[in-house]
Amino acid sequence: MYKLRRLIRKFFTPVTIMLIPHDSKRSINFKMPSIGVVLSVMLWFIGSVYVISMAVNTAEYHQMKNKLSFYTAQFTELESTIRTLKTAEMEFTRLLSFGNRNKILENVDTRVTTHDTGSIDMDLLQVQIKKTIENVDAIKDFLKDQKNIYMATPRGWPINGRVTSEFGPRENPKDGSPEFHSGIDISTPVDSRVRVTADGIVSFAGWSKGSGNLVVVEHGFGYSTFYAHNTSLLVNVGQKVKRGEFISYSGSTGDSTGPHVHYEVRHDGKAVNPREFIMEAKNVYKEK
Repeated sequence: MYKLRRLIRKFFTPVTIMLIPHDSKRSINFKMPSIGVVLSVMLWFIGSVYVISMAVNTAEYHQMKNKLSFYTAQFTELESTIRTLKTAEMEFTRLLSFGNRNKILENVDTRVTTHDTGSIDMDLLQVQIKKTIENVDAIKDFLKDQKNIYMATPRGWPINGRVTSEFGPRENPKDGSPEFHSGIDISTPVDSRVRVTADGIVSFAGWSKGSGNLVVVEHGFGYSTFYAHNTSLLVNVGQKVKRGEFISYSGSTGDSTGPHVHYEVRHDGKAVNPREFIMEAKNVYKEK
């Protein structure tokens, strides 16, 4: 009991703390129990530890938040890349199902249309995916160019009928004089509907002396086609046309000896044999 009282008395023994300001000769003295000094030191130590731990936790929180944002962005980009690849795969599967080159080119859709996380090497994976997408884009660009060339190349017959005059040297039907025939003549009844043989834009639609009522269509890639001796025309200059659309009604206007269609194909301004662009079957297009 005596020792306990002595210990309590020692805890509450006053301690004088002296503060001496640098700009004053007078010191500041105050007394406080010994236990107060001990408690103050303990509180200071606990507070310091708490502040330091809070600072460390805050830094770790921001670091983890930044890492989470980075990996979220990486996986979002990866997910988008995978969707792109799946879409491209589905498109190529669809195209290959058509079986032959012509149908594939006709149906190409050109619209229009990428750190370390354990065992996955994200850097290498992204490089590989980027390369794959570039290859896919290259294939799509190639198919687009091929489709454009294919759609601009004359194909099929402008009308069903019998060829009465081939491309090349011949005798003029009226006077028998030698001449070069720059197209083919296809005999057909008057007012039969004439079709354009490739996608393009009408560059001429009207009267042209010996050709009578004439339609000229520019297709791009150096191709143009001519349809002469029509009774009447169904298109105007500047009008866009698609392969197989009706552009005129056949007749015997201009310098003609009977109802027929003079069909002519030119490439880079030079007349070429239309037979090279006509398919084996005459009924390429179904009558509407």
